[in-house]
Amino acid sequence: MPNSFTSHSEYLPLEQVLIMPVSEAFRDKTKIGAEWEELNYLKAPDLKPALEEYRDFISLLQEKGAEVFSFTKRESLTLDALYCRDASIVTDHGVVLCRMGKRQRRAEPAVQEKVYKDLGIPILGKIQAPGTLEGGDVAWLDRDTLAVGYSYRTNSEGIEQLIGMLRPLGVKVIEVQLPHFRGPSDVFHLMSILSPLDRDLAAVYSPLMPIAFRNTLLERGYQLVEVPEAEFDSLGCNILATGPRQCVMAEGNPITEAALRKAGCTVSTYPGLEISVKGGGGPTCLTRPLRRRIQTTS
Repeated sequence: MPNSFTSHSEYLPLEQVLIMPVSEAFRDKTKIGAEWEELNYLKAPDLKPALEEYRDFISLLQEKGAEVFSFTKRESLTLDALYCRDASIVTDHGVVLCRMGKRQRRAEPAVQEKVYKDLGIPILGKIQAPGTLEGGDVAWLDRDTLAVGYSYRTNSEGIEQLIGMLRPLGVKVIEVQLPHFRGPSDVFHLMSILSPLDRDLAAVYSPLMPIAFRNTLLERGYQLVEVPEAEFDSLGCNILATGPRQCVMAEGNPITEAALRKAGCTVSTYPGLEISVKGGGGPTCLTRPLRRRIQTTS
């Protein structure tokens, strides 16, 4: 990857991103009706407004200057394929294909692998059984430090395999022990409680954040924007940075939005009831960033 770009960031200007279009993930009312309950959605998504919400969301990414690529449609994938961040991790040295902790999503990494190969992006490695690892549990704190949540979706074997791949590349992995919260059936990742928005700014939901990890963020000089309890389930803590302090988030989180603006952020919102809230996947979940532009002054 050219020196002017990196994949080791959650906040630098977004240049390229992969998505799984809602038209392919949801497909039709029959598919939605057959899958939503088993996948633990809050309610069945309504296809027509979902398509409209997704169009608004992709338009925001393109307005921010991101080049958008799509994953390939496959009949074997579920509604959850929409949340494409989870199936892979992108590094400057290639892609780590995950092994999903949610059984119904196990086919996704292989589908993503084909697209990466078509784009000429090398595969660094694959998480093997009994390891599990999901991209929603992974967040870059800086270009040499990756935080990884130990959760019901990501286990110790998966984390150890990832460490083995990244240690030779000079990347330090910080393991974050996540709480039980609502149990194995709930979608709860590290990025449910953490969204880095600049080199020294992050949105957090502190009630579910381990004390040691929260202290690590403070020791690293992070200013923490605290998401209130009332806006946790509406995905107030799941925020996509398209550039330093340039944020995209789901509508319906006015307290968090105001706090972000007070911290110097520019905030764009999209209606996300159908594509985000019902399935528990905010804008970071809906995207698999490929590369971001390095800024010498960031």
